[in-house]
Amino acid sequence: MYYNKVEICGINTSKLKTLGAEETDELLKRSTSGDKKAREELINGNLRLVLSIIQRFGNRQVCADDIFQVGCIGLIKAIDNFDINIGVKFSTYAVPMIIGEIRRYLRDNNMLRVSRGMRDLAYHALSAKEALSKKMGREPTNAEIAAEISSSEESVTAALEAIVEPVSLYDPVYSDGSDSVYVMDGIKDEENTDESWIENIALETAMKKLGPRESAIINMRFFKGKTQMEIAAEIGISQAQVSRIEKSALEHIRKGM
Repeated sequence: MYYNKVEICGINTSKLKTLGAEETDELLKRSTSGDKKAREELINGNLRLVLSIIQRFGNRQVCADDIFQVGCIGLIKAIDNFDINIGVKFSTYAVPMIIGEIRRYLRDNNMLRVSRGMRDLAYHALSAKEALSKKMGREPTNAEIAAEISSSEESVTAALEAIVEPVSLYDPVYSDGSDSVYVMDGIKDEENTDESWIENIALETAMKKLGPRESAIINMRFFKGKTQMEIAAEIGISQAQVSRIEKSALEHIRKGM
């Protein structure tokens, strides 16, 4: 996780400065007037804000240095475009700017490449969606969005789906404080058979070293393709217990192999 990384982009994050509200307001006034030194102080004084935001993206397979730099670009844009007369805290304005910059970076650098035309249609549809939501007082349907931008419903639906970031199988969907349930924990795998597993990764010897309950759960989970919830109901224990036993068994198998 990013908060365990002491140095990012050559910056010692443990020594980042934090600005007070009055100091921030004063620096914003000076920066707006063209004071470059004040602008630089604002950037350095808000790097901790950027650091806190990028932790939201800690489960993405991206370089911490890269995403931190992108967050800094969002921070600089927020400083340069902030209106000191709007009557809101700078952080209230800056946070969505920084998040937006990071999300654009993640979309544009996604491993699944999306054509420029598809992205342009998606962003056009998103703008129309926001405008229609304010006008209608509810979220518009894709058909309504398509009518607004003179496109087909099928094209709008495809474009919006294309820019959605893929979910990792290892993304947590629930946690009770000690055990987490991941996306993969609710997925059946009916293609992997006993023969294919043994053929690919010599499991047989390692499996024999497991206890009866561990062996039964691994067999049901990976050889029979059952979910943890199904296994829990079948053997009369909680899903969290199944998860713990499964993880322990897999660790024993890895060590045995």
